[in-house]
Amino acid sequence: MDLRSGRAFWPLTNGLMHTYPPLSADETADVLVIGAGITGALLADRLSAAGLDVVVTDLRDVAFGSTSASTALLQYEIDTNLMDLIPMTGQADAERAYHLCREAIGMVRDLTAELPDDCGFRERGSLYYASNRRDARMLAQEHAARTRAGLNVEHLDARTLKARFGITAPAALFSPDGGEVDPYRLAQHLLQRAQGRGARVYDRTQVTRLDERRGDFTAHTDRDAKIQARWVVVATGYEAEKFLGRRLAILKNSYALASEPIEQTDGELWPTGCLIWETARPYLYARTTQDGRVVIGGEDDDHHNPARRERALPGKQRRLERKLGKLLPHLQAETAFAWAGTFGETKDGLAYIGPRQKGDRLLFALGYGGNGITYSVQAARLLTDLIQGEENDDLRIFRLDR
Repeated sequence: MDLRSGRAFWPLTNGLMHTYPPLSADETADVLVIGAGITGALLADRLSAAGLDVVVTDLRDVAFGSTSASTALLQYEIDTNLMDLIPMTGQADAERAYHLCREAIGMVRDLTAELPDDCGFRERGSLYYASNRRDARMLAQEHAARTRAGLNVEHLDARTLKARFGITAPAALFSPDGGEVDPYRLAQHLLQRAQGRGARVYDRTQVTRLDERRGDFTAHTDRDAKIQARWVVVATGYEAEKFLGRRLAILKNSYALASEPIEQTDGELWPTGCLIWETARPYLYARTTQDGRVVIGGEDDDHHNPARRERALPGKQRRLERKLGKLLPHLQAETAFAWAGTFGETKDGLAYIGPRQKGDRLLFALGYGGNGITYSVQAARLLTDLIQGEENDDLRIFRLDR
């Protein structure tokens, strides 16, 4: 099904960077990656760098699904607050999950430094503001939990928040560790680099069935061609349920818009140009782009079908415009692009990464919620280690049977 509605900013501003053929003949590989969005691209890059022979397929054009709908705020903060995650998973695993997301931001920075351009990457702080007074008290507890975990975070009262960021709210947390990127451009550059190492990328090719025999897989496609592989990684987001046999995430729609470029007087549209998000659920979130646009998103609702999501988009756009005007009244923002995307939200805010059961060579990377790229970076690392026989204990945090 269509994963997004409207006019997503990233593929339109970048244009058609690269084209990939459909599969026309049988293939063999060490690893078949199903899904050529940002997750599949990160996997292809990491796997090929490890010397593995890789084939990547996607039923759409490369990076035209959820990746194009992403607003690509790179945050270590998980949708589930640390203080709430600790009783779900235990303190050690909860804190480790937060640190893994923080480390992933640095890994994206290092990746973009190696690519033909910076893919719009910039290091940004993250401002998490209280939507109401009750949440202000919660933020004090969250600050304590993050401080105990060794995370760099500052608690701001209402007066300090207004003075430093011009935002009116009861309280906020400010973390210097964050970033932003162009997810479409990053995926395209990573796939091109993987191709340079010998990986093959095929889009408009759907894997219709997987057969496993004696530890090897045969992937049947709608192109009357097959792919044989020792390992298969499913990186198709919530659509992975086709291969998994069950649904692990609740489907949600999120709505977003990008403004026309806004004239900047001091180099940033708001102080420090930080990522902004709130404590309410669903939450409002905002960032900027290199050409001076505001990208804002939120207004999440339950997913039913693409047609209903499409009908909801104009009303959601108007609500986002009003909220942006209230949050940052000094901006004169005119909407240039508006879109919506469907994503999977898990019970604890953690991704699902790994095999369905220990020993399987069919692996999954899904259920990212609001941390798509940071979880994808870690999925590429952990699954490459697993395929190479170097299972990492961090994989246990994201196991499918938790």
